[in-house]
Amino acid sequence: MEIEPTLADDEAKLAWFAADLAEAIAGAVPGWVRRSLRTGAAAGGVAYAADQVPDVVTATHDAVVGEVRRILAADVDAGGGSPLAALRAGVGPMTDCLQRWGAARPPRDEFHERRFPEDPYGLGPASFADIAPDLHQPALVWGAARAHVHLRRRREAEAADG
Repeated sequence: MEIEPTLADDEAKLAWFAADLAEAIAGAVPGWVRRSLRTGAAAGGVAYAADQVPDVVTATHDAVVGEVRRILAADVDAGGGSPLAALRAGVGPMTDCLQRWGAARPPRDEFHERRFPEDPYGLGPASFADIAPDLHQPALVWGAARAHVHLRRRREAEAADG
């Protein structure tokens, strides 16, 4: 006879998936910053100043990783936010760098202008795979586990009220 996992088991798995995703994001930030700056410099018609990139990597890491960890550690019912939104909000150091370099801003449509005014270079990710392709799977697993725990809590609460 197979024993079904408890809600506590599912919550522990969710916490593990969240920690795994947080570590993966933290590890992917430096590559994302370097690629974004290289692409932004090329598109903006300026030279890529590699000596300035480590400071931007550190500033971006500091801007996003703590918030991503907070969001991922938040209880499902607390509505802690979106880790992808935290990454989108963390483009400031890269934007500042491209502006210092004198990079031309790419054309943007009205939606992006309105929705992401603090991201004039379009550096914010549309998906976790934009940060790093290997983030897609852990982000998907975390999202599914989060939804599962949320639904299971509701079902168990309804059954208890019953």
